[in-house]
Amino acid sequence: MLRPLAITTLAIAAACGVAHADVYRWVDNKGEAHYTDRWVPGSELIKSSKPRPVTSEATPSPSPVQAKTPSGTPDQGATSKLQQQAAQEAVKQDVAKTKEAQCKQATERYQKAIQARRLVKPSKNGDTEPVYMSDEEADAYRLQARNDATLACGSPPAPVQPQ
Repeated sequence: MLRPLAITTLAIAAACGVAHADVYRWVDNKGEAHYTDRWVPGSELIKSSKPRPVTSEATPSPSPVQAKTPSGTPDQGATSKLQQQAAQEAVKQDVAKTKEAQCKQATERYQKAIQARRLVKPSKNGDTEPVYMSDEEADAYRLQARNDATLACGSPPAPVQPQ
């Protein structure tokens, strides 16, 4: 009873071993293709149980954001870290662009406030006639515009050049 079980187990193990073997293909003089588990001169490897080095022709190169482990499988932790770093760099660039735009707007507002002889108050309730600021209000507006430019740019705006 035990003997047939052992033979069956060995047969199954041998079949599994064959299923994971290398497979070679070669063509004889008549042009017929033959397949074998042993290497023959002129044969090519069709299937292998061992990992093979991947050539650049067979597969596209990995994206710069995808990292690989030494075994060649994607490393999810490293890939995630690289994606996080790329996102952080994109945020830094976006913040820098926004700060630059805010600096430019604040500087332009200050330059216009300094160059204008009279400043108009913001209209309320759709007033159509302009209401001008008093000298004290204009000075306060110009000071606020300069402070805004200094805050946005990190340094005071350049002196206004006469035109």
